[in-house]
Amino acid sequence: MAHLLVVEDDPQLRGALVRALRDKGHAVATAPTGMAGLDAAVTHRPDLVVLDLGLPDVDGAQVLRMLRAVSDVPVIVATARDEEPEMVSVLGAGADDYIVKPFGAAQLDARVKAVLRRLGAGAEGAEPLRVGGLSVDVAAREVRLDGEPVDLTPREFDLLAHLARRAGQVVSRRELLAEVWHQPLGGADKTVDVHLSWLRRKLGETALAPRYLHTVRTVGVKLCAPEERGSGGTASDGSTSDGSTSEGTASDGTASDGTASGGSAPDGPVPDRPL
Repeated sequence: MAHLLVVEDDPQLRGALVRALRDKGHAVATAPTGMAGLDAAVTHRPDLVVLDLGLPDVDGAQVLRMLRAVSDVPVIVATARDEEPEMVSVLGAGADDYIVKPFGAAQLDARVKAVLRRLGAGAEGAEPLRVGGLSVDVAAREVRLDGEPVDLTPREFDLLAHLARRAGQVVSRRELLAEVWHQPLGGADKTVDVHLSWLRRKLGETALAPRYLHTVRTVGVKLCAPEERGSGGTASDGSTSDGSTSEGTASDGTASDGTASGGSAPDGPVPDRPL
């Protein structure tokens, strides 16, 4: 079952889309405006967004550009605009598919499944990310250290996976806030520090005796194998800048990672007629 977000201002059409997609087995959340849709996409992280362009507050094309600055969630644009230049522009801005109204429920469902299948194929076949004895399987969301499983929260996993993709490179806290917490305008550095502290604990290390996670003061953090510890000018991170003194004492105050579902429209089967 896919978790979808429908951003559509027309209440009748929005209700029809919800009923149609639920009838096809999807969980659906909705937003009536562009900014509400952007907030829901960042906060609840659905599997796919169905986005109208003619929204009352912000044009859907601009919403798409803002969303692409903070998220790679798949987006299907569903609109009455059928001009080719518009289609080319929106697809170039990051849309994964473009469907012109009116369309049938079966066609939208087929496009949703096709986009998810296409984008999921690479992740399913990808090899786990390996850094020394640390293995991060992004598709299965599993972490092993020297062959033993490591139990991480969803946020801790996302943080470690991002660092593993950039293994050997210094990653700034600002980048982590944007890519892991989806706060492109920045936030509290302490959020990153506390999660790094919790992550260190689960990897069996400390700030004073790091093995994989090394803080480069005033710059950021680097994930590297223990034998690579001396490379790249990594500094000792025993200061409070790494958040080690706050282990287990603070939360990040961010929104839940859970995917939203639901919607105000009533359930019920919908024939495959134009929506």
